[in-house]
Order: sequence, then structure tokens, then C-alpha cells
Amino acid sequence: MKKILVSVTNDLTTDQRVHKVCTTLIENGFEVTLIGRKLKHSLDLNREYKTIRMQLFYNNGFLFYAEYNLRLFFKLLFLKKDILHSNDLDTLLPNYLIAKLLKKPLVYDSHELFTEVPELVDRPKVQQIWSEIEKKIVPRLKNCITVCDSIASFYEKKYNVPFQVVKNVPKTTEIVTREFIIDTENKYLLLYQGAVNKGRGIELMLESMKLLKEHILVIIGNGDLFDELKFLAKNEALKEKVHFLGSIVPEELKTLTPLATIGLSLEEDLGLNYRYALPNKLFDYIQAEVPCLVSDLPEMKKIVLDNKIGEVLKKRTPLDLANQIEDICKNKSKYNSFKKHLQLAKQDFNWEMESEKLIYLYKNII
Repeated sequence: MKKILVSVTNDLTTDQRVHKVCTTLIENGFEVTLIGRKLKHSLDLNREYKTIRMQLFYNNGFLFYAEYNLRLFFKLLFLKKDILHSNDLDTLLPNYLIAKLLKKPLVYDSHELFTEVPELVDRPKVQQIWSEIEKKIVPRLKNCITVCDSIASFYEKKYNVPFQVVKNVPKTTEIVTREFIIDTENKYLLLYQGAVNKGRGIELMLESMKLLKEHILVIIGNGDLFDELKFLAKNEALKEKVHFLGSIVPEELKTLTPLATIGLSLEEDLGLNYRYALPNKLFDYIQAEVPCLVSDLPEMKKIVLDNKIGEVLKKRTPLDLANQIEDICKNKSKYNSFKKHLQLAKQDFNWEMESEKLIYLYKNII
């Protein structure tokens, strides 16, 4: 049985893509150990595969990345392994060094255009460091996957290295719901789930809620702007209309998503990483049969329009967003058409089909 070491920089709790990858590999006869970190408020884990969570002295900035990559290097060095699996650029350097040192195959799974995230675009010196790491290593890789066609094309043109697209879609699940802890009676429920960070369009959602009378906005997730936006909503007298639920484990989240009237994914065009975004939540909405309202960005726009499962935001103003939400909620024939097409789309966008590409790669690994 081949042993695979999978590494990430997060605390493992809510990373659905990595969990699906690890579970799929186990189901196909591999032995998996997932390495991440443990934070102060990290939830307990109960997984079918082994997990290692390192507690660090530093949890952000340069010192975090330096400490984590150094400790990850020694973990990878001394643990038994046949294959290394690096998730995103921030784990690639130690994985690459160990792969070269011990002559082990390496799989690189790029979840995004790491060097183009807004947090780095605004910090050119830091961005340059990560760009140099990427430029030195990626052209030498042989087994690469990513989450959408646009990112795959970007890397292939830049580095002349083929990237297999394995979309971050959920497993097919029967829709089972439970009640929200908040009162949603006689209200349209708008849902945002995902990172509460810069460029996610959450500020626009809050502004539009001032104009909507029969709607509730539920935000599930955490991030750098969580406390700031929660405070903003309270100050803007939106306490009863906007609810921040924080992070919720995937198993529980699946019972809440289907309760939404509309699923929102309103990322801003803040550089290539967001422009090419194909967010996990879009596919979660599809599996939950929730009509979507998304940004006018190429990847998510294509999914929504080609499959007729929702609409693309026409203009990024609070009034236009509010009007479009009202129209989707109250135009019953349009809404029912979206629901009908969602039943078809969920048969195409599921992990059972998508994971076949992952297993093919592993069975033909170089």
C-alpha cells in the first residue's frame, strides 16, 4: 500500500477539497497522512485517514510561513512516504526539496493563483518572493492539478507545464435540512458561505440589505474581516437582517445550504486570482439545488449561464443588487426554471465523476 503525505497550511477543519482528495485516495487503496496546523480555536477532527496538526509559535506573516515550511520539511523528511502531495504554493518548497532529495514523486494541487491573491498584490515585495519560488519550481513539476480551466491555461502558457483540471465539487448528497437557529419565517433567505475576506463582495451585500424588506442575509464562514463586518452590520442597524454564523463543519453546513432562497458569490475583480475564481460555494449551491447569483467573472459566469441555474450580477451597486435579488425571488416562473435546471446540473458537478481524473493521475504518476 503506497503511503501519501498530503500537506496544507490550514487547520484541516473546513478544507473540503483536501478532505475529499484524502478520502478518495484511501478508497482507492492508498494510505494517507494529512499534515496541517492546529490553531487556538481549532475544532476536533475524526477522519478516516491519519492527521498531524502542528502548533506553531507564529500564526501569520513572514515568521509563520518560515516556521511552518521549516517544520514541514522535517516532518516530510522523517515520515514514511511513497508520494508527496502539496496543496498550494505555500507548501510547495519543502515538498519539492524532499521530492528531489529522496527521489519521490510529487503532486502539486494549486487551488488558486496564489501569487495573484489581493493580500499579495498589495504587497509587491512579498509577492515577488512567492513569484520567485513558483518560477523556480513549477516548470520542473510533472504531476499538476488545479481547480478550473482558466488557471490551468494560465500556468500552461506561463510555464509550459500541463495542469489537469479537477474541479472542487462536492459529493452527491441527498438533501437533508435542519432549522436555522434564527427566525426565517416569511423571509427570503440569502446565503453567503466561504471566507470572510477582502474582495468577496460582502460589503456590497450589507449595503443592499438596507434596501430589502423581506430578506435575511446569512453569512457562514470566517476570515480577516469577520469582526469588522459584523461590527459594521450592527452599526448600520442590520442586526436583525444580517446574521454571521462563523465557521461550520462541512457535515452540518450541508444541512443548512438547501434552506437558502439564493446563494451569493459576488467576488470582486481584484486581479487574476479572483477573475478566474470558481468558488467551492457555487458547487455547494448546485448540490443543494439553490439558485445562484454570481459576479460577472468568466469561470463562475460560464457555469451559471451554461447550466441555466441562476443569474450574473448586472451592476455592482447596492440598488442594482437589491433589485436583481427581488426579481429572482418573486419571479416564480424564472425561479422554478432555475430549480429545474439545478436538478440536472448536480448530476454533472459532483465528486464521484470529478475524482476519476484524480485517480487516473495517481495511477499514472511520474
